[in-house]
Amino acid sequence: MKKRIRIAALALTIAAVTLGCSAQADQTTDKLKSTLQSRLGADVTIKGVSKSPIAGLYEVNLGTQILYTDANGDYLVLGDIVDAKTRKNVTEARLADLNRIDFGSLPLANAVKVVKGDGSRKIAVFSDPNCPYCRQLENTLKSVDNITVYTFLYPVLSPDSTAKAKSIWCSTDRAKAWESWMLDRHSPTAAGTCDTAAIDKNLSLGQAMNVNGTPTVFLADGRRLPGAVPADRLDKELAAVH
Repeated sequence: MKKRIRIAALALTIAAVTLGCSAQADQTTDKLKSTLQSRLGADVTIKGVSKSPIAGLYEVNLGTQILYTDANGDYLVLGDIVDAKTRKNVTEARLADLNRIDFGSLPLANAVKVVKGDGSRKIAVFSDPNCPYCRQLENTLKSVDNITVYTFLYPVLSPDSTAKAKSIWCSTDRAKAWESWMLDRHSPTAAGTCDTAAIDKNLSLGQAMNVNGTPTVFLADGRRLPGAVPADRLDKELAAVH
């Protein structure tokens, strides 16, 4: 009986120490966040501050970017942390995890759907019709089989992007109009006078998801791949989806 009491007391002591450390960490990061917010100004939104893998260095999450700072918020470090043993970009992986989405909650009805092969693998892409890197990605996708691509028209570059996006959306065959423009440079011919509310919804959705550039690719497990991803990396990332 005494042994059980001692074990219980030890467990309570450990729990108290753990809670104390956690509370102290929260106070430190909360204070650091407040300090940095006052120094960086209202134009910068700090989503969170937490400890980084390096002792004494804190991670500052800005949503689309990660910065690092000392415990007092006196200095900011711009750049990525890379694991020297594995060559893994720790910052990139962390940012991808912070920006992970629920793929199943995406309004796929607002996207242009293209199916290749059995369509078993799925990605969502936010693309601007006039984005050269989006065109590069479309050319890359020609060599990727057994995939369903949901393209959310995301015209952010110019008024002409909006006009083309509306014309593509109003086409009888949206997938054909999209690929014909992106791959062969055949301008869409449909009048963009149908219901194009989906495009406005895409713009709002992208902003809420911190989509700051095109193309932005989302895998079925919620991870994002910014930029025109090469075919070999895309195949590797698709294979890693569980």
